[in-house]
Amino acid sequence: MESLEPAGAGAWGEWNPTEDSVRPVRGRHRVAKQRGGLARSSTVLGVGVIAAVGAGGIATAQDRPQVSISLPSLPSLDALTGAEGHHGKAADADTANGAAQARGAVASHADAGEALRSRILQQAEAQTDAADAVAKSAAEQAARDAAAQEAKDKQESARKAAEEAAAKEAADARTKAEEAARAEAEAAQPAPAAPAPAPAGSFSLPTSSYTITSTYGAAGSMWSSGHHTGLDFAAPTGTPVKAVAGGTITSAGWSGAYGYRIVLELPDGTEIWYCHLSSMSVTSGAVGAGTTIGRVGATGNVTGPHLHLEVRTSGGSTMDPMAWLESKGLEV
Repeated sequence: MESLEPAGAGAWGEWNPTEDSVRPVRGRHRVAKQRGGLARSSTVLGVGVIAAVGAGGIATAQDRPQVSISLPSLPSLDALTGAEGHHGKAADADTANGAAQARGAVASHADAGEALRSRILQQAEAQTDAADAVAKSAAEQAARDAAAQEAKDKQESARKAAEEAAAKEAADARTKAEEAARAEAEAAQPAPAAPAPAPAGSFSLPTSSYTITSTYGAAGSMWSSGHHTGLDFAAPTGTPVKAVAGGTITSAGWSGAYGYRIVLELPDGTEIWYCHLSSMSVTSGAVGAGTTIGRVGATGNVTGPHLHLEVRTSGGSTMDPMAWLESKGLEV
């Protein structure tokens, strides 16, 4: 091996590598190309190692003063390998193809996402349109039902009004027909003959079909004076009540405990009281003996239908009606 020690130097002299000491690198070494145009190669490392190795072993700098080592400018990686024209272009093509594929994949994913979003929006819009159509149909049906019900109600109201009007008209017609028939029947009947006036001084019993239930002067708590002031003729309600003699009716109407009462005044001033009547036929004016002036009833303070007959003097004192009637030739 050729000695690297220079002439005149000691056992270990300074050693500077030169281009002559660097053997050319044989063969091709592919080094990955870095970004920015900078390339690092194992060849550089090999050159450094060779420079540090001497003929007798490894040079150390422990016993030597520090010296500066300058490295010559190395040829570019493309000059050493001569492979840029083929492999560099292939790498750039691969990189471009990868980028293009990545962009295509991104674009494909973006297109797929946009298509999915579009389908979702279309489905949502279709569902919204369907819901709106259902709601509109329901509203239209509700409106039709309401209109039909309103028409039905109006029709029912009109029918009821027509029925009520027809019923009222029929009732009015029936009432008019009944009144006309009654008037016609009354016109067809002969007029009742006026009662023949009783001869002067004639007398009549006050009623018929009767029963004497209480006489004058009878004591009892039912009478306010403590004793009975008249004569009671018990008879069915509606039995005719007649004037006992010719005279003038001076009072007719309600009289408290007496109920409905008629007062007949005779020519000599005697008053005949007819009490508890159910109705009054004559309420004023002159009447003859036997004339019907009212009907038996149960008005006022009574326990049943009867005629309470009182006879009073012109001064207002009561007397026994039975005795007075018998004095006029009547049998009670």
